[in-house]
Amino acid sequence: MSDPIIVIGAGLAGLTCASQLHEAGLNFLLLDASDGVGGRVRTDEFQGFLLDRGFQVLLTAYPEAKRVLEYDELGLQAFEPGSLIWFDSKFHRLSDPWRRPQHAVETALAPIGSFADKVRIGLLRRSASRGKPESVFRRTDRTTEEELKRRGFGSDVVAKFLRPFLGGVFLDPDLQTSCRMMYFVFRMFSQGNAAIPGEGMGAIPRQLATRLPEDGIRLNSQVNSIESDRVTLNSGETIPCSRIIVATDQPAAARLLPELACSRAPRSVRCLYFAAPEPPVTGRMLVLNGTGKGPVNNLCVPSEIAPKYASDGRALVSATVLQSEQDNATLLASVTGQLRDWFGPSVDAWQHLRTYTIPYALPNQTTPAFDPPAQPLKLRDRVFVCGDYRTNGSINGAMQSGRLVAEEVLRLD
Repeated sequence: MSDPIIVIGAGLAGLTCASQLHEAGLNFLLLDASDGVGGRVRTDEFQGFLLDRGFQVLLTAYPEAKRVLEYDELGLQAFEPGSLIWFDSKFHRLSDPWRRPQHAVETALAPIGSFADKVRIGLLRRSASRGKPESVFRRTDRTTEEELKRRGFGSDVVAKFLRPFLGGVFLDPDLQTSCRMMYFVFRMFSQGNAAIPGEGMGAIPRQLATRLPEDGIRLNSQVNSIESDRVTLNSGETIPCSRIIVATDQPAAARLLPELACSRAPRSVRCLYFAAPEPPVTGRMLVLNGTGKGPVNNLCVPSEIAPKYASDGRALVSATVLQSEQDNATLLASVTGQLRDWFGPSVDAWQHLRTYTIPYALPNQTTPAFDPPAQPLKLRDRVFVCGDYRTNGSINGAMQSGRLVAEEVLRLD
């Protein structure tokens, strides 16, 4: 048998790439440094709760996800299309009137921007849905903040809704992310649901991994260096190969391929999980901080959306924090103080489960970005690269990048 194609990294890009190679009958070996597949998309079981490693959702309209995944097997559970927004010491509902017409009047009257701003949201939705999905990455490139101003949005609706919503998606509260990504995200939210698998986001990479032969994946195998015809592990083992596909995140890829180094700081995030005797909000709504004050940008109750996230009758609460350098203890005190303002003294009965700090959660997509829309697939002789930073920072981008590299390898084989 010929030497295998080595795929380094068992995240969504690497798993998708390996699946394509396997379907084509090529010999491959997928290596990953960690103890499980998924990369940044993993779920931990802890004290009867399912804790995703950071707040994440699958947008069901993602073209690549629809191509690659079996949604029925994932048992997807959808969020309500809309948000509860905290300001003026209470929550205000802002629903998607196209999907929830019964809330159209309440949404129109909500003190979140003007009626004209709500019309502008509809126009933005329509604009984002024009043409093919990839066409949004060829639009004039501005920051999201600049594009919202250009479209006439007032400061009130930006501060109370668009900044916490889009800032939470991009992990960028300053909204310096390219507006091309904003249009893509708006399109995906408009054409599908935001959902989580019934057994955690980690079910997505597990589904991909089940399509691969067991001996095709080696975990706990950190790659130390690569050459065009071999990889060397930290253990000293050398594995000959016919081709190499680097499918790690950008910092790990740059360690192996210095030409991939990037001066832009990645987007980081921190996520705090709590067990609560009762859900602080009922239903499947995303909660946004419309005040701009306090560390929490957004909050949800995953067990209200997918009951298996909690198994003992308590509720699982997830709070997302952007741009905080506080130590864990200080951050926990700040977060619980803010949530006590929102939900009252019942927060004192919550049990803190874990805090996840994710230094590399998304690539930095500050404008200028996506020019060209996708980066080269082949980097060196017999060395290829895939990952969401090569296309766009999303589950869709990771899977698309993995598929494109596999197709290029097959074309050259």
